[in-house]
Amino acid sequence: MSLRKYVEKRDFRKTPEPTGEPYHSNGTHRFVIQKHAASHLHYDFRLEIGGVLKSWAVPKGVPFSKGEKRLAMHVEDHPASYRDFEGIIPKGQYGGGTVMVWDYGTFQPLSKAPARELASGKLHFVLHGKKLSGEWYLVRLHNNDKEWLLIRGKDNMKPVSKKMDDTSALSGKTMKELGGSTKVWNSNRSQNAEKKSHKRILPFFQPMMAKLVKEPPSGDWTYEIKYDGFRALAFLSENGVELISRNEKDLSGKFPEVVDSLEKLSIGNTILDGEIVALDKKGRSSFQLLQAYELGQDKPPLIYYVFDVPQVDGEDLRASTIEIRRERLRRILRKPKGVLRLSEVLESDGKALLKQAHRLGLEGLIGKRHGSVYETGRRSGAWIKLKTHLEQEFVIGGYTDPSGGRKHFGAVLTGVYKNGKLVFTGKVGTGFNETVLRSLISQFHNLEIQKCPFQNLPESTAGRYGSGITRAEMKRCHWLKPSLVCQIRFSEWTRDGKLRQPVFLGLRDDKSAAEVKREVAS
Repeated sequence: MSLRKYVEKRDFRKTPEPTGEPYHSNGTHRFVIQKHAASHLHYDFRLEIGGVLKSWAVPKGVPFSKGEKRLAMHVEDHPASYRDFEGIIPKGQYGGGTVMVWDYGTFQPLSKAPARELASGKLHFVLHGKKLSGEWYLVRLHNNDKEWLLIRGKDNMKPVSKKMDDTSALSGKTMKELGGSTKVWNSNRSQNAEKKSHKRILPFFQPMMAKLVKEPPSGDWTYEIKYDGFRALAFLSENGVELISRNEKDLSGKFPEVVDSLEKLSIGNTILDGEIVALDKKGRSSFQLLQAYELGQDKPPLIYYVFDVPQVDGEDLRASTIEIRRERLRRILRKPKGVLRLSEVLESDGKALLKQAHRLGLEGLIGKRHGSVYETGRRSGAWIKLKTHLEQEFVIGGYTDPSGGRKHFGAVLTGVYKNGKLVFTGKVGTGFNETVLRSLISQFHNLEIQKCPFQNLPESTAGRYGSGITRAEMKRCHWLKPSLVCQIRFSEWTRDGKLRQPVFLGLRDDKSAAEVKREVAS
């Protein structure tokens, strides 16, 4: 589908909107609704079909009551990358004004050929978004391609609150905050980052990793709190700031508050290593709250705890001792800046500290050997982690049907990789709320496969004992391409390698599925 009209209406030397590069769809059906304060306030309703965003301007917003209709004016197709655009279109440019990502997610066409159905003048679909859920119709009026109706389907939905209506589902900012910004806050920062990745002062490297141990070792060690969040490297240069996960995904658009604070450091050619966390009311990091932040459910305090500095002002410090790197880092973060905090060193006995961490409900401790260097991508044992409870990543390989009063699905089927094969570790049916269930099922729809991905589950005619799931249950399972990684807390491993009392904490996209293995303390 042509983006010619979109390109013709814009001067990309002046507007920060994404250009109309070609996009090859993988079959995913995504949607975005952008609140747009142009000459008149309206909502831009966009559905990804055929590699572009089919777009309508809805002056009065989305209808919520069964059968309620809203006029929707059909406008030019937009590029798929526009779904992440948020910020300011300069005055004098086409559509000049503030743009907010009001809601986004996936949609499920209720026909096998949505493009053909849309061309005929009617489309029936279900939205799975952060704010919206349920059925809607788009219906063309009087064979006039310009005027359509957006109609709520078979049931009512509670309208969003005034506060939620004025809050971005992407950045958490209000229209006023976005309009007062001199920057464009959008997750196509990640796309821009890819284009300018050659400008990084150092090529991307894997951060140093900690080895899981059962108890504090003897010798000269210092300890820090183990945080429960997203590991992130911050690249600071004269070209700006990039916030990159350990598997090289851009996190800048997800956490603009962190980028804001990093830009205030006014320091170039520097790489920081730390953890992005959400804090609970007791000041403890909580992965569940971080998930709630990502889903737009809550706005807990976000902090970027920085604990190392592999490079400062162009000087590579990875071969320097931990003591030298800490001193250089302390100079940079003498005072808190925005959401940046220095991860403090705890000078005390490891066993006593671990007991205290357990009493305070902390996840654990990170130990660092005196004199150790920064070993890129290694888990040498110079850094160790001690946990107060069992918690790690697992791969989602399937799900079960809902039962009782639950909607969407019943439990996720989890596993870890062993000798290159995905091994089933159990069903996880707790830790979900309605928003999480809805968000997950919308992702599951795009990952469904016919064959069970787990190597240790019974086949339809023969099975192995101790699998944790019966052959009858197998027939009711839905299998997924094993690409989603989640965080699970549990009480213990059973003798046959299954999880006891598991609780789902959230998805994590900062780690690849292939690297997820059972953590064993040495």
